[in-house]
Amino acid sequence: MLTKFFPMVYLSFLLLTVFIYPQTMKSGEYSGNEIQKAVCVLHPTKGNEVSGIVTFTKTNDGVKIVADVEGLTPGKHGFHIHQYGDISAPDGTSTGGHFNPTNKKHGSPDAEERHVGDLGNLVADDNGRAHYERTDKVISLNGPNSIIGRGIIVHAGEDDFVTQPTGNAGARVADGVIGIAK
Repeated sequence: MLTKFFPMVYLSFLLLTVFIYPQTMKSGEYSGNEIQKAVCVLHPTKGNEVSGIVTFTKTNDGVKIVADVEGLTPGKHGFHIHQYGDISAPDGTSTGGHFNPTNKKHGSPDAEERHVGDLGNLVADDNGRAHYERTDKVISLNGPNSIIGRGIIVHAGEDDFVTQPTGNAGARVADGVIGIAK
């Protein structure tokens, strides 16, 4: 009985893996392995008290970013995705520079010329809390612009969007690593 059943199972498996599965992957119909959501928990760098959570959710319009950060001084603070998810240095420098796989100049998140990791500024209120929300069309959770495993840095000062290659945003007051979320 099993000898008659096995060739049918094998043939079905062969058809699925050789003909059907690759076609659905090409057409984008199958997205079982694509990352849909990511999260980063921000921790203070040495001598600072900044913390927060950043979520990234894939949407039809891009990646929706929502950040809630506290412990900041009132005003604007540079907010960037950095090249490495290495937060071993007490001052946050082990995350490297801004994530820039396309070798573009630093700029604002709405500029045509910008690093993939350029997210602009967080704006903290008088209580040191900042809420940031935008949908970004440049970053991705999959593919060459994927931010998974990269670092996030919150800076002490404002990103001026002009100074190359960092925006002159000052010291790193919080860092974290972007990981896959449910």
